[in-house]
Amino acid sequence: MKFTKSIYLLSGLGVSLAVASCGASGDNQGTEYAPQMYHSVAYEPLTQIRDTEIGGWLSTGEGEVAEFYNSNPNNPHGMNMRTPAPNTVPRNKDGFLPYRLGADDLERAADLENPLELTDQVLAEGRQLYTQYCATCHGDSGEADGLAGQVVGGVANLKGGAYINLPEGHIFHVITHGKGRMLPHGSQISIERRWKIVHYVKQEIQNQ
Repeated sequence: MKFTKSIYLLSGLGVSLAVASCGASGDNQGTEYAPQMYHSVAYEPLTQIRDTEIGGWLSTGEGEVAEFYNSNPNNPHGMNMRTPAPNTVPRNKDGFLPYRLGADDLERAADLENPLELTDQVLAEGRQLYTQYCATCHGDSGEADGLAGQVVGGVANLKGGAYINLPEGHIFHVITHGKGRMLPHGSQISIERRWKIVHYVKQEIQNQ
């Protein structure tokens, strides 16, 4: 009888210790099964952890290196990320190339054509973007009657004179690099959105 009670007592003590060892608090992470599943190593693109013993207190990974080792020794410059191939040109998710014409290339910009298909949705989005970025100066109707435009003065009337016949590329270029009192908006508005504004200006503003 006493032996049986001792077994129960020892079993209960063992279970209690096992449960307590799984608890985590502060710097104590508790006992973990397969800790590599819990502590995945983040591969930073521009840096590497080259010390094979860092994280050895936790566990060892494949190749008998410590948990936090995350280097690819075949990559140059101490980076995990590989540099792009020579002459690689980045494109955005829609396949647009970076706009490479400089601020002084307005003449060459006039030859550019809008790459976006003209649809009702594009015009609707162009209207929203025009209202957000352009109407403050140029006005809702494009007649330079926006509140800020009236204060600043010298704002282009998009329905007046030579502005009616401006090529799409010219308008896109001015949105990108600015001109006169208009500041550049290339850093605030993506390429695709700039072309949507151009569609709206040409199809709606200048055709009203």
